Parts: sequence; structure tokens; C-alpha cells
Amino acid sequence: MADQTHVLFVEDDDVIREATQLALERDGFAVTAMPDGLSGLEAFRANRPDIALLDVMVPGLDGVSLCRRIRDDSTVPVIMLSARADSIDVVLGLEAGADDYVTKPFDGAVLVARIRAVLRRFGHASGSDRTADAEVAPEGGGVLTFGDLEIDTEGMEVRRAGQPVALTPTEMRLLLEFSSAPGTVLSRDKLLERVWDYGWGGDTRVVDVHVQRLRTKIGQDRIETVRGFGYKLKA
Repeated sequence: MADQTHVLFVEDDDVIREATQLALERDGFAVTAMPDGLSGLEAFRANRPDIALLDVMVPGLDGVSLCRRIRDDSTVPVIMLSARADSIDVVLGLEAGADDYVTKPFDGAVLVARIRAVLRRFGHASGSDRTADAEVAPEGGGVLTFGDLEIDTEGMEVRRAGQPVALTPTEMRLLLEFSSAPGTVLSRDKLLERVWDYGWGGDTRVVDVHVQRLRTKIGQDRIETVRGFGYKLKA
């Protein structure tokens, strides 16, 4: 298992859980599958997987609450599974710290592609739990300064008014995209392509929720909304 990507999969539907586990294992993943949130949390703490797939509606501890508990001490990538694309649960999951979501029912190949996309942008190496990958740093590296915000693009650290700011890998990649072109408006579709590695389009709510989460950490007025076009980092 050491050389495989370890997936924690929490799903209460026996048929979906078993079929998805088999599909992921056929694609080379090591899978720990759990039927409820509490056993999922125990498995996460015991095994420290490389990525977590969490169904929103699981008994004991729902997927959104489980995501929050995982985010208390880990930046491991999290994908939420939701039965409805328009559900408020999708937004709640993203606000809780999830990096992406997949709507049920899903095609196994689509799920695997989404998992691999998340792992790529996390600079995944099996068994790691890194905050970001050096490949996302703007050329030249160094420390970028925007008012009281400092971004160390080599050390992958962010400080605000001299105090460290804890970002998830997705939030860090999003901030690096903005800081590589300060003052330039980046559309939601462009951010989906660059940060989420969506070559097939995607739900722009993912961008909006992550931008809002980022704002709460680096300052609400640091990222400006350009209505009808996208977002930009104030230079």
C-alpha cells in the first residue's frame, strides 16, 4: 500500500460503496471504505489517507461535519459526493474546506479523473500531506508583497501583518494565480482551468466559495469582484 495512493471513501449505500471501491482498486488505488462518518473519522486518523471522498449524507457524523473535523488538523484533499448538483450541501461542503465535489450518480471514469486532477494540483506524492507544490510558484520565486500581505512563493508561506496565514493547498494555488498577475481580472472559467485543472468545464460555485474563504484569511478587500467578468488581486 505504501506505493499506492490511499483513498478514504465514506459512503453509507452498500452497493455504491462496494462498486466504487472495486472500481478505484482496479485503477490502482488503495481504498479504505467506511459506512458512516464516525468510522470514517477513526479511519482517517488511523491511516492518514492521501485523499478523502465523503458522501454528504452519511449517518453518525455527516460528510460536511467530517470534512470540518479533517480540516482541523490536515490539508489532505477532500472531494464531497452529493446527490444533487443544486443542493445547499454542495456549498456547505466547500465552505467546510472541501476542494471539489462530484454529483451522484457518477461515472467511475469521471470520478477517477477528478481524483487525479485534485492530486495533480496538490503536487501529490504517495503518503504526503503537503500544502503546495513548487511548480505553482511564479517564475523568479521570492516574496511578493501586497499591502500587509506577504507571499513567499518559494517557501509556500503567507503572512498578513507579520502573522502566518494557514491556507489549504487549493487556497494557496488560487492565491498564487492571483498574485502572478496582480490587477488582472481572471475569469471563473480561467481559474477553474488553472487551479482546479478542469479541462472540461465545471461549476463556478467552487471558485466563488474558495475566493470567499481566501478573503476571510487575507482580507475581504484584497480580492476584488469585477461583476460579470471575474476576480482580481488588488495591486
